[in-house]
Amino acid sequence: MHHLSSRIAAWCLALIVGGAAFVVGAESVRFSTVVIDAGHGGKDGGSVWNGLVEKKLCLDVAKRVETALKSRGLKTVMTRRTDTFVELEQRARIANRVPSSIFVSIHFNGSRTTIISGGEVYYRSSRGKLLASAISRSIKSKVAGGTRGIFHGVFKVLRETRMPAVLVECGYISNKREALRCADPSHRQKLADAIVSGLLAVRRKE
Repeated sequence: MHHLSSRIAAWCLALIVGGAAFVVGAESVRFSTVVIDAGHGGKDGGSVWNGLVEKKLCLDVAKRVETALKSRGLKTVMTRRTDTFVELEQRARIANRVPSSIFVSIHFNGSRTTIISGGEVYYRSSRGKLLASAISRSIKSKVAGGTRGIFHGVFKVLRETRMPAVLVECGYISNKREALRCADPSHRQKLADAIVSGLLAVRRKE
């Protein structure tokens, strides 16, 4: 009887240890490269409000994210570096060629309901949700305006990328107060730093 109890105890311990290991694994994402997707570009300007053009803001923040990641020793791939139009399918194809990577698409929002403000982070997969949660928490704690939370999204770049992926809406440029913030390079740097901090908070190294 004692022998049987020991076996049951050992089995339960294995389950607990295994479960703990699973939980730890579930709370992190393994990657060495970040594919950074600056939304819109070229003929596709994105949202245009209060004198701001989304595609320009996206590229600016994307480059700031790249610089911050590189300074921390991570590799990066950009889907565009200039004001060029890149098809959504091509953005996904670029990302899917990169091993051990995650995908971060950067956007700014606009709405006819101009009172709306705050960032939003979209995900599709469970690991994407983990990234989205970490980025949202980071923006909320580090950036004026905060976020409206995380949301499940069906954007093409989330559907067609095979790695953990998020789409970050950095703020509503249709809101005059938020547009003023987004026009400020120091605010865009804070956004970039917050995105990077969120990613690193859940990164499991190779």
